[in-house]
Formats: sequence, C-alpha cells, structure tokens
Amino acid sequence: MSGPLSTAEHIEAAVAALGPGDLDERGVRAHLAPLFSRVLARSEIYLANHSLGRPLDASARDVAEAMELWQLRMGEAWEGWLEEMDAYRARFAALLGATEPRCVVPKASAGQGVRAVLNALNGVPHVVATRGEFDSVDVILREYALRGLIRLTLVEPREHGLYNADDVRAALRPGADLVVLSSVIFNTGQRMPELASLVTEARRTGARVLLDVYHEMGVLPLDITAIDADIAVGGSYKYLRGGPGACFLYLHPRLLDGSFRTLDIGWFAKADRFTYQRPDPPALAEGGDAWLESTPAVLPFYQARAGQLFTLTLGVQRLRSYGLDRLRRLRRALDACGIESEGADEAHGGFLVVRLEPSRAKAWVADLARRGVRVDARGGYVRFCPDVLTTADEIGRAAMLAGESLRAL
Repeated sequence: MSGPLSTAEHIEAAVAALGPGDLDERGVRAHLAPLFSRVLARSEIYLANHSLGRPLDASARDVAEAMELWQLRMGEAWEGWLEEMDAYRARFAALLGATEPRCVVPKASAGQGVRAVLNALNGVPHVVATRGEFDSVDVILREYALRGLIRLTLVEPREHGLYNADDVRAALRPGADLVVLSSVIFNTGQRMPELASLVTEARRTGARVLLDVYHEMGVLPLDITAIDADIAVGGSYKYLRGGPGACFLYLHPRLLDGSFRTLDIGWFAKADRFTYQRPDPPALAEGGDAWLESTPAVLPFYQARAGQLFTLTLGVQRLRSYGLDRLRRLRRALDACGIESEGADEAHGGFLVVRLEPSRAKAWVADLARRGVRVDARGGYVRFCPDVLTTADEIGRAAMLAGESLRAL
C-alpha cells in the first residue's frame, strides 16, 4: 500500500487536472481551491494577497514534518533539515531564474540581506536609492547614513508618486558604489521603468545593483540572470505564500569568487563547519555559503515549501495572465461604483491602488474590514489585490461594499 501523497505530489496532481493553457475560474475552483480549504473557510473577501499571501493546507503538514524530525531524531534531524535548506535554495533559484542554487543565501528578512551587502562594502560607500524603497530597506539606509557609514543619495518621485528612469540615470554618476532599486514600488505598484537598462547603466558606471524583487517574485515573470543584477533580495511573505522569515539574498556568480566578503557571517559560513578548526584568517565556504550566518532557523524552509512548489508547478506566466484578468475585473467593478483605481496593466505589479488622503484611507480600510473585505493602505495608497483563488462574485461584492463604505465615510 502506498503512503500519503507528498506536498509536491498533491500540487502536481491538482495542476495536472487543470490541463494546459490559460486558467479559468471553474478549473481553479475545482482543482486548486481544495489545496487551500482551511484558509478559504474564512468568511471575509481577502484582497490583501500583496501583503500576506494565503497559505496552502500542506504548509502546516510541512512544518509538522520538520518538527517530527526533531522529535524522532533529535541531533540527527540536521541531516533532513539541511537537505530542506538546499531544496529551499534551489526553488528560489528557479523562481529567480538564477543559474545555480549556490547563488541564493537564506535570510530571515530582505533587510537582513541588505545589511549583509552594506557590510561588505569598503570605506564610506556612496549608495543611490529611491524614496520608494520599502520601509525596512529605507530605514536601514538612512540609519547607516546617519551614522556616517554610507553616503546616501535618494531619488525623488515625480507627480503622483511615480518614478522616471531619467531621474535615476541622473543619480548614476561615477563614484556610486551601490544602487538599490525596487522592481515594483510597494505603495503605488509601479514597475520601475526601463529597469534592465538602468541596471546596465549603473554597472557601466562601476556601481553594483541591488534589486528588491519582493513585489515581483511569484506574481510577475522574473529572470534575474537576463537583467544581470549583481544582488537581489526578496522572500515568501507575499505572493509565494510562505509566511514571515522565509527570505533570501541573491548574489550573482561573479560575486562568489571570495573577493566580495561581508562582516555578517557566523559558523555556518566556515569552509568546514563541523571540524571546529579556527584558522586565521577564517577559511570560508565556497559560493553563497560564505554568506551564511550562525545556526539557521529551519522551520521557514518548510513553511515556504508548498507556496514555492505551487508557484513553480503552476507557472508564474499563467498566474500573471489570470491575475491580470482578476485585476481588470476588479478595476471595472470599482469604476462602476464610482471609485477610480490604478493598475491592471503591464506598467504595474500585482495590485490596484486607490488614492485617498491618508487619514481617509486608514478609515476606509478599517470600515471595509468591518464589512468583511480585507485590504490595506500605505499612506494614502489603498491597495487591492485579488489572487488566483478570488472569484468573480467576490470581486463584484467587494466593489459594491467598497462603494457603499466610501460614500458612508
């Protein structure tokens, strides 16, 4: 008698039952929705998938697998845990379009990856970034600048909070050491225009480029090798449905020859970590392993597994095509209710934005939650994000409730 299906087998069977081609709501409800039965039992209309993604049922079983290794094998559980870490890195590499898993370094947050890179730069480096970087990255950069550890140039947005590629180019003067850019801006949803050419121009001036791909990965097709970025950070919290703590730092293979070293290391970065030898200077591992820190948290490798496999098996391009359909339906429904929104096109990422005065945006989000519609706001930008599980009926009801709520306010 065969044992229970693995997470990969459950997902593969569901996706195979869909058949090839574009997704449709009937197939999604019949074959994919059962993979999410626990979270779909909630009564609210969930349109905050750009923030905390909805987990698969298998995620709880995967975490239980890690715990069972601990309970049954104690110290020998590390054999299985380290195998899962390697699988986690390989899945992220596939999602990034990276050439090899050794380019991916597990991190607990994107910010942790940013700090590791800053702590690999010599002297007082000149860092160029935009005002549109997410708060965790922004506060790190400004704190480093405040302490005199970096020289920071921030590119300002133009009208409506949008960025122009020419303004970034103007900041790319020779002497910049690191350029930090989000591929999708977290509050407006704008995709950074002319990103590939900006990366090329930055590298031509001698600067390394760090991309924050958190709002691209899993919702937009991504090929980090083709873009040729030196560094990237991101994670599973949003579209990859892996929860907090399951993040990564990507380093281009050209940075893995041992010449680019960070202070942010621990004993897992040693070339032979289990012999406990202490050569001076420290002998570090090859590739991305030289950027590992101390004993890693292993549960994130398991909690991220199902979401990574779901996205890889279904395919990001299929998810993007169907996601645009959901977004366009929502935009039309909001428009019919008198609410103007932005997004649902190739210039934006995976969510719509409605612009309001910040205090009104906060009140609207709270009132929508009371009405059973979950969205969020970043300042005056109210963000709406359906996912592959969102039905046309939910979109229509959410728009109607949004209209009623806004008029009541």
